[in-house]
Amino acid sequence: MRCILVLAMALQLSGANEEAAVKKVLDDQVTAWNRGDLDEFVKSYLNAPDITFVGKAVSRGYQGVLDRYRANYGDKQRMGTLRFDELEIKMLGKDYALILGKFALDRSAAGGGPASGRYTLVARKTKDGWKLIHDHTSN
Repeated sequence: MRCILVLAMALQLSGANEEAAVKKVLDDQVTAWNRGDLDEFVKSYLNAPDITFVGKAVSRGYQGVLDRYRANYGDKQRMGTLRFDELEIKMLGKDYALILGKFALDRSAAGGGPASGRYTLVARKTKDGWKLIHDHTSN
């Protein structure tokens, strides 16, 4: 019985550590965005041809996602200040996580005005840490 309890506690602690690691990816995204660094922001995505971003259109592959961000938020004024709220991280086994949340962009009228919406992300644990493999964002 004691062995089962120790194992359960270890699994719970491991899950909490992984959730914290996934949250750090999102925190790092906000930091990069708010200093105007799109290249660093997009490094949170897996550099692979099969990742996807679904918004008004579907972007595929790392370069496609980067190009999408550059086209829509190519300067600090259009980027504004990013905030993530209502974050939920659900572990899908040891190597995958589902992330739900809300984003808010504070921008001037010239930058496009305020924007907000919801997102669903899928992250995968890789040798380089947690990386986003799918992003569905709507506003």
